[in-house]
Amino acid sequence: MEPWAEELIRTARVARLATASPQAEPHLVPICFVYDGAAFYFVLDAKPKRVAPERLKRVRNLRANPRVALLIDEYEEDWSRLRYVLVLGEAEVLAAGEEHARALAQLREKYPGYRLMPLEDAVVIKIRPRRWILWRATVA
Repeated sequence: MEPWAEELIRTARVARLATASPQAEPHLVPICFVYDGAAFYFVLDAKPKRVAPERLKRVRNLRANPRVALLIDEYEEDWSRLRYVLVLGEAEVLAAGEEHARALAQLREKYPGYRLMPLEDAVVIKIRPRRWILWRATVA
């Protein structure tokens, strides 16, 4: 992977997750994430939600259709500095266990707000990249 793309993934605070319903209706939400070199992880945290985490549209969608897109981008007023990483992959809900605990530890390291949240029983989603699309502006 290009060094600039690795740096963007490492430093970005928010990504956008796209899922699709069984009827092909798109759904897009911002997420906090980590990437461990093989997979992306995010948690359905304790911030207020209208429904239980398992009933969230993104979870229902990815259970029915695990194919997802993840966009990590950077906007600058200087358009010669625009860039993004688009990941097409497959998502799964992780069961409690070693991988779940490791993902939570990485998320807590990156996001201080997670350090005080009770997340051990929270839903963690894993995204395995299948295709990468890298783009950045080029100066003519």
